[in-house]
Amino acid sequence: MLEIKNLTKIYDNGFKALDNVSFTIPDGQFVALIGLSGSGKSTLLRCINRLIEPTEGQIIWNGLDLTAISDEDMRLVRRRMGMIFQQFNLVKRSKVITNVLAGRLGYMSPMYSLLNYFPAEDKQDALANLQRVGIGEQAYKRASELSGGQQQRVAIARALMQNPELMLADEPVASLDPATSHGVMKYLEDLNKEDGLSIICSLHFLSLARAYSDRVIALKDGKLEFDGPPELIDNVRFKEIYGEDAVEVGIN
Repeated sequence: MLEIKNLTKIYDNGFKALDNVSFTIPDGQFVALIGLSGSGKSTLLRCINRLIEPTEGQIIWNGLDLTAISDEDMRLVRRRMGMIFQQFNLVKRSKVITNVLAGRLGYMSPMYSLLNYFPAEDKQDALANLQRVGIGEQAYKRASELSGGQQQRVAIARALMQNPELMLADEPVASLDPATSHGVMKYLEDLNKEDGLSIICSLHFLSLARAYSDRVIALKDGKLEFDGPPELIDNVRFKEIYGEDAVEVGIN
Protein backbone atom coordinates (compact mmCIF):
# COMPACT_ATOMS: atom_id res chain seq x y z
CA MET A 1 0.00 0.00 0.00
CA LEU A 2 1.15 3.51 -0.85
CA GLU A 3 0.06 6.38 1.39
CA ILE A 4 0.63 10.00 0.43
CA LYS A 5 0.03 12.29 3.40
CA ASN A 6 -0.12 16.08 3.12
CA LEU A 7 2.60 16.12 0.47
CA THR A 8 3.95 19.54 -0.46
CA LYS A 9 6.80 20.49 -2.75
CA ILE A 10 8.08 24.04 -3.04
CA TYR A 11 11.00 24.59 -5.43
CA ASP A 12 13.88 26.96 -4.70
CA ASN A 13 12.31 29.66 -6.88
CA GLY A 14 9.20 29.63 -4.65
CA PHE A 15 6.96 27.70 -7.05
CA LYS A 16 4.60 25.38 -5.16
CA ALA A 17 4.33 22.30 -7.38
CA LEU A 18 2.38 20.21 -4.85
CA ASP A 19 0.06 21.63 -2.23
CA ASN A 20 -0.98 19.37 0.66
CA VAL A 21 -1.81 16.32 -1.49
CA SER A 22 -3.13 13.17 0.24
CA PHE A 23 -4.39 9.81 -1.05
CA THR A 24 -3.89 6.07 -0.56
CA ILE A 25 -3.32 3.45 -3.27
CA PRO A 26 -3.84 -0.23 -2.43
CA ASP A 27 -1.61 -2.90 -3.93
CA GLY A 28 -2.47 -3.97 -7.46
CA GLN A 29 -4.34 -0.84 -8.56
CA PHE A 30 -3.86 0.94 -11.91
CA VAL A 31 -4.05 4.68 -11.23
CA ALA A 32 -4.06 7.32 -13.96
CA LEU A 33 -2.67 10.67 -12.86
CA ILE A 34 -4.12 13.44 -15.02
CA GLY A 35 -3.93 17.22 -15.29
CA LEU A 36 -2.52 20.02 -17.37
CA SER A 37 1.21 20.47 -17.88
CA GLY A 38 2.55 22.08 -14.73
CA SER A 39 -0.19 20.63 -12.53
CA GLY A 40 2.33 18.64 -10.46
CA LYS A 41 2.08 15.16 -12.01
CA SER A 42 5.78 14.65 -12.72
CA THR A 43 6.78 16.19 -9.40
CA LEU A 44 4.46 13.82 -7.55
CA LEU A 45 5.89 10.74 -9.27
CA ARG A 46 9.45 11.85 -8.61
CA CYS A 47 8.66 12.59 -4.97
CA ILE A 48 7.38 9.02 -4.54
CA ASN A 49 10.79 7.57 -5.46
CA ARG A 50 12.57 10.63 -4.06
CA LEU A 51 14.25 11.67 -7.26
CA ILE A 52 12.82 14.97 -5.99
CA GLU A 53 12.82 15.64 -2.25
CA PRO A 54 9.43 16.69 -0.83
CA THR A 55 9.26 19.88 1.22
CA GLU A 56 6.64 18.59 3.65
CA GLY A 57 4.48 15.53 4.20
CA GLN A 58 4.97 11.78 4.21
CA ILE A 59 5.24 9.01 1.63
CA ILE A 60 4.60 5.65 3.28
CA TRP A 61 5.06 2.48 1.25
CA ASN A 62 4.27 -0.87 2.80
CA GLY A 63 4.58 0.69 6.23
CA LEU A 64 7.95 2.35 5.57
CA ASP A 65 8.13 6.15 5.70
CA LEU A 66 10.23 6.94 2.62
CA THR A 67 10.63 10.57 3.68
CA ALA A 68 12.41 9.51 6.88
CA ILE A 69 14.98 7.03 5.57
CA SER A 70 18.56 7.67 4.47
CA ASP A 71 19.64 8.11 0.85
CA GLU A 72 21.38 4.72 1.00
CA ASP A 73 18.24 2.98 2.23
CA MET A 74 16.20 4.78 -0.43
CA ARG A 75 18.49 3.40 -3.12
CA LEU A 76 17.56 -0.09 -1.91
CA VAL A 77 13.86 0.81 -1.99
CA ARG A 78 14.18 2.07 -5.58
CA ARG A 79 15.15 -1.44 -6.65
CA ARG A 80 11.48 -2.35 -6.17
CA MET A 81 10.15 0.73 -7.98
CA GLY A 82 10.20 0.76 -11.76
CA MET A 83 10.26 4.09 -13.60
CA ILE A 84 9.28 4.78 -17.21
CA PHE A 85 9.99 8.19 -18.74
CA GLN A 86 8.39 10.14 -21.56
CA GLN A 87 11.67 10.41 -23.50
CA PHE A 88 12.62 6.74 -22.96
CA ASN A 89 16.07 7.60 -21.45
CA LEU A 90 17.88 4.95 -23.47
CA VAL A 91 21.53 4.92 -24.51
CA LYS A 92 20.78 5.13 -28.22
CA ARG A 93 24.18 3.90 -29.44
CA SER A 94 24.01 0.78 -27.26
CA LYS A 95 22.28 -2.47 -28.09
CA VAL A 96 18.71 -2.96 -26.98
CA ILE A 97 19.64 -5.81 -24.63
CA THR A 98 22.31 -3.65 -22.98
CA ASN A 99 19.71 -0.97 -22.28
CA VAL A 100 17.40 -3.56 -20.75
CA LEU A 101 20.18 -5.00 -18.59
CA ALA A 102 20.72 -1.52 -17.15
CA GLY A 103 17.64 -2.24 -15.05
CA ARG A 104 19.82 -4.59 -12.96
CA LEU A 105 22.51 -2.02 -12.11
CA GLY A 106 21.00 -1.38 -8.69
CA TYR A 107 21.62 -5.03 -7.79
CA MET A 108 25.24 -5.21 -8.98
CA SER A 109 28.59 -4.31 -7.47
CA PRO A 110 30.05 -1.05 -8.84
CA MET A 111 33.01 -2.97 -10.32
CA TYR A 112 30.80 -5.28 -12.39
CA SER A 113 28.67 -2.37 -13.57
CA LEU A 114 31.76 -0.50 -14.77
CA LEU A 115 32.86 -3.58 -16.69
CA ASN A 116 29.35 -3.98 -18.10
CA TYR A 117 29.33 -7.56 -16.79
CA PHE A 118 25.98 -9.25 -16.32
CA PRO A 119 25.32 -12.84 -15.21
CA ALA A 120 23.86 -15.25 -17.76
CA GLU A 121 20.63 -15.40 -15.76
CA ASP A 122 20.17 -11.64 -16.12
CA LYS A 123 20.72 -11.89 -19.88
CA GLN A 124 18.08 -14.62 -20.10
CA ASP A 125 15.67 -12.46 -18.11
CA ALA A 126 16.38 -9.50 -20.40
CA LEU A 127 15.55 -11.55 -23.48
CA ALA A 128 12.39 -12.87 -21.80
CA ASN A 129 11.25 -9.35 -20.92
CA LEU A 130 11.88 -8.14 -24.45
CA GLN A 131 9.85 -11.07 -25.71
CA ARG A 132 7.09 -10.17 -23.30
CA VAL A 133 6.76 -6.67 -24.72
CA GLY A 134 6.82 -8.02 -28.24
CA ILE A 135 10.30 -7.05 -29.47
CA GLY A 136 12.47 -10.04 -28.65
CA GLU A 137 13.82 -10.06 -32.20
CA GLN A 138 15.23 -6.54 -31.72
CA ALA A 139 17.55 -7.48 -28.83
CA TYR A 140 20.85 -7.02 -30.67
CA LYS A 141 20.01 -3.92 -32.68
CA ARG A 142 21.08 -0.48 -31.59
CA ALA A 143 18.36 1.32 -29.67
CA SER A 144 18.58 4.17 -32.21
CA GLU A 145 17.31 1.82 -34.94
CA LEU A 146 13.96 1.31 -33.21
CA SER A 147 10.78 3.35 -33.58
CA GLY A 148 9.51 5.48 -30.72
CA GLY A 149 6.97 2.88 -29.65
CA GLN A 150 9.60 0.14 -29.71
CA GLN A 151 11.98 2.28 -27.66
CA GLN A 152 9.31 2.79 -25.03
CA ARG A 153 8.80 -0.97 -24.88
CA VAL A 154 12.55 -1.32 -24.30
CA ALA A 155 12.12 1.10 -21.39
CA ILE A 156 9.31 -1.08 -19.98
CA ALA A 157 11.46 -4.19 -20.31
CA ARG A 158 14.30 -2.36 -18.53
CA ALA A 159 11.99 -1.44 -15.65
CA LEU A 160 10.82 -5.06 -15.41
CA MET A 161 14.41 -6.17 -14.80
CA GLN A 162 14.04 -4.70 -11.31
CA ASN A 163 11.21 -7.12 -10.51
CA PRO A 164 9.26 -4.08 -9.30
CA GLU A 165 6.27 -4.03 -7.01
CA LEU A 166 5.34 -0.50 -8.11
CA MET A 167 5.66 1.02 -11.57
CA LEU A 168 5.79 4.80 -12.00
CA ALA A 169 5.17 5.92 -15.58
CA ASP A 170 5.69 9.61 -16.33
CA GLU A 171 3.65 10.43 -19.46
CA PRO A 172 4.97 7.30 -21.22
CA VAL A 173 2.91 7.88 -24.39
CA ALA A 174 3.09 11.67 -24.71
CA SER A 175 5.54 11.51 -27.64
CA LEU A 176 3.79 8.64 -29.44
CA ASP A 177 1.02 8.53 -32.03
CA PRO A 178 -2.46 7.34 -30.90
CA ALA A 179 -2.18 3.77 -32.20
CA THR A 180 1.26 3.26 -30.68
CA SER A 181 0.06 4.85 -27.44
CA HIS A 182 -2.64 2.22 -27.07
CA GLY A 183 -0.08 -0.51 -27.71
CA VAL A 184 2.20 0.74 -24.91
CA MET A 185 -0.72 1.23 -22.53
CA LYS A 186 -1.89 -2.32 -23.23
CA TYR A 187 1.47 -3.68 -22.09
CA LEU A 188 1.15 -1.71 -18.85
CA GLU A 189 -2.41 -2.99 -18.41
CA ASP A 190 -1.21 -6.59 -18.88
CA LEU A 191 1.45 -6.11 -16.19
CA ASN A 192 -1.21 -4.81 -13.85
CA LYS A 193 -3.78 -7.53 -14.55
CA GLU A 194 -1.47 -10.53 -14.98
CA ASP A 195 1.26 -9.73 -12.44
CA GLY A 196 -0.71 -7.64 -9.96
CA LEU A 197 1.80 -4.82 -10.43
CA SER A 198 0.71 -1.50 -8.95
CA ILE A 199 0.92 1.25 -11.58
CA ILE A 200 0.73 5.03 -11.34
CA CYS A 201 0.73 6.49 -14.84
CA SER A 202 0.55 10.18 -15.63
CA LEU A 203 -1.45 10.98 -18.77
CA HIS A 204 -2.80 13.98 -20.65
CA PHE A 205 -5.83 12.33 -22.24
CA LEU A 206 -8.83 11.23 -20.23
CA SER A 207 -9.70 8.75 -23.00
CA LEU A 208 -6.60 6.70 -22.14
CA ALA A 209 -7.33 6.93 -18.43
CA ARG A 210 -10.85 5.63 -19.03
CA ALA A 211 -9.63 2.78 -21.21
CA TYR A 212 -6.89 1.42 -18.93
CA SER A 213 -7.12 2.65 -15.34
CA ASP A 214 -9.15 1.57 -12.33
CA ARG A 215 -8.96 5.01 -10.78
CA VAL A 216 -8.15 8.58 -11.73
CA ILE A 217 -6.36 11.12 -9.57
CA ALA A 218 -6.44 14.62 -11.04
CA LEU A 219 -4.19 17.49 -10.06
CA LYS A 220 -4.71 21.17 -10.75
CA ASP A 221 -2.18 23.80 -9.70
CA GLY A 222 -0.58 21.26 -7.38
CA LYS A 223 -3.80 20.43 -5.55
CA LEU A 224 -5.92 17.30 -5.61
CA GLU A 225 -8.91 18.11 -7.83
CA PHE A 226 -10.49 14.67 -8.27
CA ASP A 227 -10.03 11.13 -6.97
CA GLY A 228 -12.34 8.38 -8.14
CA PRO A 229 -13.42 6.06 -10.96
CA PRO A 230 -12.79 7.47 -14.46
CA GLU A 231 -16.44 7.06 -15.46
CA LEU A 232 -17.43 9.71 -12.90
CA ILE A 233 -15.56 12.43 -14.81
CA ASP A 234 -18.24 14.13 -16.89
CA ASN A 235 -17.97 17.39 -18.83
CA VAL A 236 -18.38 19.47 -15.69
CA ARG A 237 -15.64 17.62 -13.84
CA PHE A 238 -13.43 17.71 -16.92
CA LYS A 239 -13.65 21.50 -17.14
CA GLU A 240 -12.92 21.77 -13.41
CA ILE A 241 -9.70 19.82 -13.97
CA TYR A 242 -8.59 21.25 -17.31
CA GLY A 243 -10.30 24.63 -17.38
CA GLU A 244 -13.21 26.13 -19.29
CA ASP A 245 -11.22 26.31 -22.53
CA ALA A 246 -10.23 22.64 -22.46
CA VAL A 247 -10.17 20.99 -25.88
CA GLU A 248 -13.01 18.51 -26.23
CA VAL A 249 -10.67 15.79 -27.53
CA GLY A 250 -9.49 15.29 -23.97
CA ILE A 251 -12.78 13.77 -22.83
CA ASN A 252 -13.46 11.63 -25.90
